[in-house]
Amino acid sequence: MSPPRHENPHVAAIVQAYEALSPQGLAQLGQIYAEDARFKDPFNEVQGVPAITAIFEHMFRTLDGPRFVVKEAVLQGTQCFLTWDFIFALKGRKLPPLVVRGASHLRLAADGRISEHRDYWDVAEELYEKLPVLGALMRYLKRRVNS
Repeated sequence: MSPPRHENPHVAAIVQAYEALSPQGLAQLGQIYAEDARFKDPFNEVQGVPAITAIFEHMFRTLDGPRFVVKEAVLQGTQCFLTWDFIFALKGRKLPPLVVRGASHLRLAADGRISEHRDYWDVAEELYEKLPVLGALMRYLKRRVNS
C-alpha cells in the first residue's frame, strides 16, 4: 500500500516514478534526476543519468518483476527520506518473490530533481540470508557470531 500522495509535488513525482518504474520508462529518469546526480547503493556508486539508467537497465535484465513500493516519504528542506519495499523474483528460479526492505536518502536540487541518492539496506539480512545455499551459510555465521 502506497503512502498518501505527498504534498510536495517534486516528492510526489519521485514516489510515483519509482512505483511505476518499468523498462520503457527508464528514458524519463532525467525528469527526476539532475544531469550530474550521484547514486550509491550497496553494489554501485555512479554519477550522471546515463550511469543511473544503466543500473536500472541491469535490474530489469537480471530480475523478474522488480518493483518498488514506497512506504513513507519525509521531506525536510532539500532532503527527502523514503522507506520502501523492493519486490522481485530471481530469473530462472522457481522461488517465491523476495522482499528487500530499505530506505533512500535523497538531496533535491533547486528544481526539485534528485542531485544525490543513497540507498541503505542490509545486504546480508535482506538478500543473502534469503537465498537457498548462501542463506544457510549466512544464518549459520549469524548464529555463531551471536553465541
